[in-house]
Amino acid sequence: MEMRESRAESREESAERGELSREPRGARRKEGDERQAPSAVDLAVEVAGIRMKNPILTASGTFGYAREFEQYMNLNRLGALVVKTITRLPRPGNPPPRVVETPAGMLNAIGLQNVGIETFIREKLPYLRTLQPPLIVNVAGESVEDFRELTKRMADQEGVAGIELNISCPNVAGGLDFSTDPNLAYRVVKAAREATSLPIIPKLSPNVTDISAIAGAVTDGGADAISLINTLVGMAVDVRTRQPKIGNVTGGLSGPAIRPVAVRMVWQVARVVRVPVIGMGGIVTADDALEFLIAGATAVAVGTANFIDPAAAVKVIEGLERYCVANEIPDIRELIGSLQIPRQGDDYGWSAR
Repeated sequence: MEMRESRAESREESAERGELSREPRGARRKEGDERQAPSAVDLAVEVAGIRMKNPILTASGTFGYAREFEQYMNLNRLGALVVKTITRLPRPGNPPPRVVETPAGMLNAIGLQNVGIETFIREKLPYLRTLQPPLIVNVAGESVEDFRELTKRMADQEGVAGIELNISCPNVAGGLDFSTDPNLAYRVVKAAREATSLPIIPKLSPNVTDISAIAGAVTDGGADAISLINTLVGMAVDVRTRQPKIGNVTGGLSGPAIRPVAVRMVWQVARVVRVPVIGMGGIVTADDALEFLIAGATAVAVGTANFIDPAAAVKVIEGLERYCVANEIPDIRELIGSLQIPRQGDDYGWSAR
């Protein structure tokens, strides 16, 4: 994974300012549509009533407000769009440096920098409504009531298909409180559930001892689906200066380095809940996405890969299509939860127990 801190942070900051888009949208979209060929493979899935033409979403915090990426891909190829976390008031984020490369991954401590809900509704949402993929808005609050109000406000907006609750950001004060305490997680989801009839999708943290307990709490609270995982808390030190490489000292670790942890947690949760799971964590290729689907995810989100290759999500979609054709799988849903675990007495000598 070849990145440089300056390049990754520059892309992130440019996305914030909307500077990645230069060319007329119509020309790019037409070109993308012409490249898209009909397929005999059915990639469509449904998550909590949200119908998607394929199982690939964009992970919140890695795709800006979508418009920043339109020159790199036909956005209408995506299964669904998840935008950058929205808070009640605008946030400037954490002081730099905020992004640093790690072995097979990236540490970030952006600090939920965003334009705030009023500016999002006024300036970002009109463009998002013009796109075909369902829109899932990610929101983060500082209290249970914050989550309730943010959910209600966003659910009242035309064009919003679902609400993802960011109860697991490790880069803001108290950001992990809601996702590491089953009671708090339950209360947040229940408050959001009471505020809307739209699908509620809490995003869970891997920074817990028992992910199944948290998953059980949010489903009891009324979650319609579960997203996991958010980033792992990590730290990097500059041995020359003996200072942290991240201005926030710690940051969220993402990228291929965390994929085995994410796949394991998706497998654990998918076995114990009756709602769909959206898997994420280090997905770069179609094979990566397939791991999550086979482990039990109904859909998957591409995140850190967007910083390396802005067209990564579409390439994953194309790779899934090729895999299904090569293996004579007419419907992607045949793969969901199809993990085969050797039983005791098989050659592997172990069981799932």
